[in-house]
Amino acid sequence: MITVSVDLGERAYPIHIGTGLLSRTELFAPHIGGTSVTIVTNTTVDPLYGDMLWAALAPLGKQVSTVVLPDGEAYKNWETLNRVFDALLARHADRKTTLIALGGGVIGDMTGFAAACYMRGVPFIQVPTTLLSQVDSSVGGKTGINHPLGKNMIGAFYQPLAVIADIAALRSLPERELAAGIAEIIKTGAIADAEFFEWIEANIEALNRRDADALAHAVKRSCELKAGVVAADEREGGLRAILNFGHTFGHAIEAGLGYGEWLHGEAVGCGMVMAADLSVRLGYLDEASRKRLVTVVAGAHLPSRAPALGDARYIELMKVDKKAEAGTIKFVLLKRLGETVMTSVPEDALCATLAASV
Repeated sequence: MITVSVDLGERAYPIHIGTGLLSRTELFAPHIGGTSVTIVTNTTVDPLYGDMLWAALAPLGKQVSTVVLPDGEAYKNWETLNRVFDALLARHADRKTTLIALGGGVIGDMTGFAAACYMRGVPFIQVPTTLLSQVDSSVGGKTGINHPLGKNMIGAFYQPLAVIADIAALRSLPERELAAGIAEIIKTGAIADAEFFEWIEANIEALNRRDADALAHAVKRSCELKAGVVAADEREGGLRAILNFGHTFGHAIEAGLGYGEWLHGEAVGCGMVMAADLSVRLGYLDEASRKRLVTVVAGAHLPSRAPALGDARYIELMKVDKKAEAGTIKFVLLKRLGETVMTSVPEDALCATLAASV
């Protein structure tokens, strides 16, 4: 087992990474102080790992219950979130009830948001079961739900007590979900660590075939880099915005097609290709680096051609973005692999990128 720490002073927490962690009672015990635990999961993950988590919690002698939600980005909304609150209220959950998010990014985001809101804050633990959630969404305390007009626009910053990332859970991932997680690994190298990006290029096939050592290293390095960014800028006042490379385009794709049509990581993969194109057009990035990024995205079996939503629709959707200021869209672009710049862009260059990408 490898442990990475997110250094937030009194709210610091561990990210445990390894194989077989779901069954290790001692990883959960220090973070469950009350008498009850509520597991929040979905219809896909519960049959796979629900019993294993119950067995790990049994020696603690807690009252354990489970809320099983429908699976998919399309359900990341108020209606589904209220099912968590309904269950907590019906079971008389108190301020010491610990929530455990067992699932991918959608479950993690909604459980974290429920924990932030219920009784104005109860403890929660992240148990991410997808590659994307292990390398990205479970770390950093971003929680929330989608709105028809914008992705993740309603939520809160609320940190977990621990993240327990079991690499063994990745064996059951569908191929598309695996690729979606690799997209966020590629993003991390592209924005913050050129040497890690080179490692990804050299090991993309090992990641594709789910080599345990390659996955463990990729999760560890991605978490280390994100933990450093979060510790420096927890609430995205500046530096943390670099984590949104590819996301301005990607979120527009997700919202424009309808949530769930493309997986988040698929949209981010395509969004990174689009952002790299825009980076070259504005003179920030060299063409050779753009080609390297396109090659590794293709190597992960991610889409690189954007859906034809139309320029006006893309621009409308991108204006509903957390980085936008006074209606001006801001993009995280690459200066080189491992270094970013955040800037507004001329509309003609943006439209040229959109035209070249569909």
